[in-house]
Amino acid sequence: MHLNTLKPAEGARKERVRVGRGIGSGLGKTAGRGHKGSYARTGKGKIKAGFEGGQMPLQRRLPKVGFRSRSKADTAEVLLYKLAVLDLEVVDFAALRAANLVPSTAKYAKVVKKGEIARKVVLKGVAATAGARAAIEAAGGSIEE
Repeated sequence: MHLNTLKPAEGARKERVRVGRGIGSGLGKTAGRGHKGSYARTGKGKIKAGFEGGQMPLQRRLPKVGFRSRSKADTAEVLLYKLAVLDLEVVDFAALRAANLVPSTAKYAKVVKKGEIARKVVLKGVAATAGARAAIEAAGGSIEE
């Protein structure tokens, strides 16, 4: 065997079909694209995703539902009863992260009322819901934002 005698296997390489080369080729005139329409035009007949031929597309026909907050992924919820477990007088974002109450991906924290708190806690730079705020203040604590 020599490099100059190497050939691809029989039938492995097919010749390109030359379209639009006259009536005798069998693919003349419309070149296999049919008559008119988007697929007959240049640009491979690309149509926009969701396009339904001028009919109102499904994503515009259906009603819009709800709201998705962009800041939700950045904000971690901290349950009120878990604050009572911390042995800290002043609780800030760094303290919550150190206690593994807030994931490392979070940028903000918010205290949510679930459970009770009996001791005085001062929140610094951490948001709280109205119910959690009332429970913290009722226990003698305060919230500084």
